[in-house]
Amino acid sequence: MPEMLTTPQGRRIAYHLTEGKGPTVVFLGGFKSDMGGTKAVHLEAWAKATGRAFLRFDYSGHGESSERFEDGAIGDWFEDACAALGMIDGPLVLVGSSMGGWISLLCARFLPERLAGIVTIAAAPDFTEDSMWAGFDDVQRRALTTDGQIALPSEYGEPYIITRRLIEDGRTRLVLRDPLHLPVPTRFLQGTADADVDVSVAMRLLEHAMGPDMRLTLVKGADHRFSDAICLSLMTTAVEDVLSSSQS
Repeated sequence: MPEMLTTPQGRRIAYHLTEGKGPTVVFLGGFKSDMGGTKAVHLEAWAKATGRAFLRFDYSGHGESSERFEDGAIGDWFEDACAALGMIDGPLVLVGSSMGGWISLLCARFLPERLAGIVTIAAAPDFTEDSMWAGFDDVQRRALTTDGQIALPSEYGEPYIITRRLIEDGRTRLVLRDPLHLPVPTRFLQGTADADVDVSVAMRLLEHAMGPDMRLTLVKGADHRFSDAICLSLMTTAVEDVLSSSQS
């Protein structure tokens, strides 16, 4: 059973915290995913085997946390992440998958003094604007405005309910329009066969962000899940690389 944290906004966040040496590695999951996913569980096993402090959690409206997914937005999930990070003392290595990559960049901008490193996997910064809104046709945009929501098909299960609030709130959280300083070891991982986040997004993030130690690794044929044995090994190696670089 997970432990529960109540955020300053009153939302109940489910989490698993592994005690160990710092910096604490924190996994931030994707849009409508949860902390029981392959990558989060793999990293937790690695942390336990190496004695590393590790945190995984569910945003509100996700997994075992409170609230409805349809009522949430990027700002809410960023607040949830900040509340979860607030439980931890000392430096942090943020590992963000898909939307979690965006959330980790927001956390990096908000808590630069806490940051020891960043690893992203198929990061999707600004996706509500650059992927969703930009990809909607006139009918979908009108429906979003008049009805407040639309349904998008998903290969991962039930359709995604996309709300007007999600789009409008996302516009207040964009990270690719203003300077993005990442003064810590940063590793971006991206599959070339990702049907949800195009390689061009990873290239744009690499070109836009500023920092002294930043690398992008492209994995030919890897999809958005990035969860086969090779990809999981690459993710773990990236985390270990960031940890060693931050402490050297």
